[in-house]
Amino acid sequence: MPIITVKQREVHIQEFNKGADQTVVLLHGMFSNLSLYYFNIAPILAQSYHVVMYDLKSHGMSGRVRDGYDLDSMSSDLLDLLDYLKLAQVSLVGYSFGGLIALKTTVVAPQRIDRLVVIEAPDPQDEKARGIIDQYSKEFLEHYVTNFTDTTKVKMGKRQLEKNHRLYEFLFYQTSIKADMIREKYFLDDIHSSKINQATLLLYGAQSNCKVTGEMLKERLATAQLELIPGDHNIPIQQPIPIAETIVRFLSKPSQNYG
Repeated sequence: MPIITVKQREVHIQEFNKGADQTVVLLHGMFSNLSLYYFNIAPILAQSYHVVMYDLKSHGMSGRVRDGYDLDSMSSDLLDLLDYLKLAQVSLVGYSFGGLIALKTTVVAPQRIDRLVVIEAPDPQDEKARGIIDQYSKEFLEHYVTNFTDTTKVKMGKRQLEKNHRLYEFLFYQTSIKADMIREKYFLDDIHSSKINQATLLLYGAQSNCKVTGEMLKERLATAQLELIPGDHNIPIQQPIPIAETIVRFLSKPSQNYG
């Protein structure tokens, strides 16, 4: 598992199809890790694109950090990684909290972002959406175990489960992540077409509590299209193949077809 050092931070990354002309960077959600994409979504994207996945700070195999979970810091982390990998421009795919990071990065460094895919990004202002984030640690573990077993035929051991639980407890109780997210409460108020004009795909679960956020973003971003996928907030695990195929179609179309 490649661990690189970026600005004195250990970052776990995985790359597929390095020789491709275009790069897609996949950002996972809070209390998750890059395995969300690794087994199903990334291999499909890698048939056409250079795919980069990385664990956010204190997630997965990346180094543990006690603060810096606000969107400015998380966006800076991503841009530092792009500089390290010498990637001038990429497309971003962000799920949940990763979707917020993708939106923020597109706002602060628009010249670095070609196209944008936002999957189930919540509105930090919505109490119900924040509840989803708070509960996601337990749900992620349960769904991950099922997904991991189904796709690899290998069961995650008790030791690995306990390790993941300890990591999520560190994040939840020993870092600034919850306080930093509260400070981002009004972040989406500043998201509109004057800030983001990249072609944007919004993917939300048809039964998700976050669907209203997708509808709001569709109204605010003139270049955005919204597609609903059967499922709830966990659609990358529930519907990985349809999501991957939808992303490939979106990325492969000429830019003038969007909007």
